[in-house]
Amino acid sequence: MDNISQHNQKRWNALAGANALFSRPALELDAKSAQGNIDPEGRLGSIRGKQVLCLASGGGQQSAAFALLGAEVTVLDIAEGQLARDQQVAEHYHVAIKTVQGDMRDLSAIASTSFDIVWHPYSLNFVPDARAVFHEVARVLHVGGIYHMQCANPFTCGLTPKDWNGNSYSLKYPYIEGMLLESEDQPWAYARENYHGEPIPILREYRHTLSSLINGLSDEGFVLQHLSEDLHLFPNGEAEPGTWDHFVAYAPPWFGFWATYCPRT
Repeated sequence: MDNISQHNQKRWNALAGANALFSRPALELDAKSAQGNIDPEGRLGSIRGKQVLCLASGGGQQSAAFALLGAEVTVLDIAEGQLARDQQVAEHYHVAIKTVQGDMRDLSAIASTSFDIVWHPYSLNFVPDARAVFHEVARVLHVGGIYHMQCANPFTCGLTPKDWNGNSYSLKYPYIEGMLLESEDQPWAYARENYHGEPIPILREYRHTLSSLINGLSDEGFVLQHLSEDLHLFPNGEAEPGTWDHFVAYAPPWFGFWATYCPRT
């Protein structure tokens, strides 16, 4: 385990202990809300019986939704605290969810061509080499399998609401592939006033340029089907400048990629 893995593991175990937003298990789902959580546009079609890998996706949210919709679910995450939430929802809903502790850059614990869907929520930017992840995803997917991945908007990565200068949000970091960016967690991430555990390690993200993302996927045999800026956040341009709601209206923070694995023969 390298320094990157160690940092991510320590940070996400601490966030799980703080009951951070992405560490709160989804315990009130039904089939309709499960569908809305993972696939509101119906891009996946029926997933009953499909083999699904929730990649770097511990926390008991996506795994619960997929399992309730009839998928065979495996979750891989680096933090045992996060995986404990997936075990919690499996017991809560009386469904089977397999958990594997590991790094998204090394899926050697998983056999090749094991999955129909790889579901990868926001975590790619926690490692510096996106191509290493894409290579592993391609290996474990069936031909024709679906890869859904969410990542930072390459152009706004590193910006925060605090970067409001009175007129705009100021870019302050070079647009360089793999550049390390450190920042504080947003106030909505967890309730600081209720957390009295060990200090939570700083948020470390690595910029991935748009060309490295698209070309990296293409080089591994993925065909891009859909790209979104995840504007379901309902941005509010009339919100107070320097707040999260105002920030996302001017600097969309996330991209969502839908791709199909179609390797060249």
